[in-house]
Amino acid sequence: MYRILVADDEPIERQVINKKILGFFPDQVLVFMAENGIEAVSAFEDNDCQIAILDIEMPGMNGLDAAAQIRKKHPDCSIIFLTAFDEFNYAKRAIEVRALDYLLKPGSDEDLINVIEEAMRLADREEEAFEEESSEDQALAEDISFAEAEDTADGEEIASNIIVGEVTRYIENNYKEDIALQDVAGLFGYSDVYFCKLFKQNFGKNFITYLNEFRIDRAKELLADPQINIKDVSVEAGYRDANYFTRVFKRMVGKTPSEYRNGVLGQ
Repeated sequence: MYRILVADDEPIERQVINKKILGFFPDQVLVFMAENGIEAVSAFEDNDCQIAILDIEMPGMNGLDAAAQIRKKHPDCSIIFLTAFDEFNYAKRAIEVRALDYLLKPGSDEDLINVIEEAMRLADREEEAFEEESSEDQALAEDISFAEAEDTADGEEIASNIIVGEVTRYIENNYKEDIALQDVAGLFGYSDVYFCKLFKQNFGKNFITYLNEFRIDRAKELLADPQINIKDVSVEAGYRDANYFTRVFKRMVGKTPSEYRNGVLGQ
């Protein structure tokens, strides 16, 4: 079971997020809730959580300060900010705690669920690495470097031109690899949260959603060939874990890979 902390000072917001998570991941998660940063830090620790979904503006201790305390004790956890404030200063603070993503309210369920699934994948990877006493981190093969764009009109325009062309090509060439937003951001010389902001502005969705959609489209093409078994389809589409691949495919397509293949082949 994945253990997820949801911290928001609005009771209705907490319940809405809780309902979404339990609805998309029944029997897979335990959700713990907090109404401020102090409670968030305590609840995360007491329940040995792996994932924190934090609002920023909360009484007593805000989400950024809570995230910093959580990160200090749990360097491998996933932190997701879900906030109504699109403040550049907040984004810069989020960089310091290595946030997995910075989502704005109201956002799409697709973006939130994709980020949570990515956090689950990272949690699985950390657990496997711990059990095997080996690191599964992989270095990206490309060596592309761009100076980080400042938060100016010129910087935005330059970053937009880069992100649409170079990032698209990079994903097309490397989608089979274990790509994470932080890796790609660093590769192109951007901070994590700034890259996240640029990507959303230019593609209309967050990085993880775009990557999942690209991989699932590739999987559909491969499933049309009955000679390729589904485990190989998973690997070729960029998913090393076949169970994770099946879970994402079913959520996004509405069918398991086997059901989709049978439908395509007319069986």
